[in-house]
Amino acid sequence: MVSDKRRLGRRIAAPVASLVLVIVVAACASSATNGTIARVIAGAQASATPTLAANVPAVLPATTTAPATTLAAANGSALSLQEQMVAVIKQVGPSVVEIQTDSGLGSGIIYDSHGDIVTNAHVVGTSTTFTVTLSNGHTYPATLVGSYAPDDIAVIKVTATGLTPATFGDSSQLSVGDFVLAMGNPLGLQASVTEGIVSALGRQVSEPTGNALPDAIQTSAAINPGNSGGALVDLNGQVVGIPTLEATDPQIGGSAPGIGFAISSNRAKLIADQLIASGKVTASGRAYMGVQLNDGTNGPVIVLVQSGGPADKAGLVVGDLVLSVDGTLTPDSATLIEAVAAHHPGDSVKIKVQHQDGTTATVSVTLGQLPS
Repeated sequence: MVSDKRRLGRRIAAPVASLVLVIVVAACASSATNGTIARVIAGAQASATPTLAANVPAVLPATTTAPATTLAAANGSALSLQEQMVAVIKQVGPSVVEIQTDSGLGSGIIYDSHGDIVTNAHVVGTSTTFTVTLSNGHTYPATLVGSYAPDDIAVIKVTATGLTPATFGDSSQLSVGDFVLAMGNPLGLQASVTEGIVSALGRQVSEPTGNALPDAIQTSAAINPGNSGGALVDLNGQVVGIPTLEATDPQIGGSAPGIGFAISSNRAKLIADQLIASGKVTASGRAYMGVQLNDGTNGPVIVLVQSGGPADKAGLVVGDLVLSVDGTLTPDSATLIEAVAAHHPGDSVKIKVQHQDGTTATVSVTLGQLPS
C-alpha cells in the first residue's frame, strides 16, 4: 500500500503475574522430584513436617546446563540462519525499488532485464507515469505497462541498463512455517526488511476496494504502508509473494499486528506475463457472474446484468436480491464476491434470489472467466 495508508497498531500483553506463578510451580515440581519438598510461599515455610524440611540441602545444587557441544550446535545453527538471511538480503536488495506516484510511495520488484517492474495495482492507482528509485539511489522515469485491479497486480517499465531482476519462485512449494522476509520501503524508509514465517496458505481476503484475492499468503512478517508491491522472499532468495495488505481488527478498528498478506508469486507471474505481452489480461483464471451489485438493507441487489454473461444466461435480472451461493448466506456484496472468487471459470453454482415481487427462486449459474 502507498505510504499515506494507516499504520499498524501495537498491542502488548504482559502476563507477568502468571509467569511468576508458573516459575514458582515449576520450582516446587522440581523439588518434589528430588524428594526434598519445601513448601515456601513468599519466604514463609508452609510445611509442618520437620523431616521434610531437614532434607533440604544447605547449599542448593548448581543449575544443570546443557553440554558445551549442544550449545555450540545451537549457536552454530542460529549463526547459519543469520548468515543465510544476510545473504538473501544482499542478493535480492538490488531488485527492490521505490515507486513514487502522485499520491504517495510504494514498492516494486524488478521482473526482467528489459526494465519491467511488478508492483500492486493499488500502488500505481490511476497514474501512468512514475519515478523509480533503485537501491543504489539512481532514479528513472517509468511508464505504465498495464494494471489488473481484480488481482491487484500492475507492471511499470523503466529504460535503464545494469538492472538486477529478481528470481520468482514457485509459491505452490511453500509450507506453513517457512521463514520469509518482506522487503520494501515502508513509510518511505528505503530498503527495509522484516522477517517472519508463512502463517497460512491459500487465504481468500478482501481488499478495501472490494477486490477478493483468492490465493493470498498469510505471513507474520510485518507489512507496513509502503511495503505494498515489494517482495516476500524465501531463504533461497526467491520471490514467493508480493506484499499487499495487513489485516484489520474489527473490534479496535485498526491494524492487527503480525497478520499480513501477500499475493502468491504464481498468480503474480500469471498476470504480469500477460500484461507485459499485451497490456491486458485475457486469461485470469478468475470466475465471475457478470453482474454489478449494490448493498441494500437485506443484502446485495443486482443493479446491472451484463448482456450474454453467466447471470443473464441463468435468468437473473436487475432488482434481484441475492440471498445465498451454494447455501452460504450472502448478507453483503463482499461476501458474495468472495463466494464467487472461491470458484473457477466453468464451475456451476446455485444462486438463491428474491425477486422484486417477493418470490424466491434458486437458479444454476455456470460461472464465466473474469474479463480484463
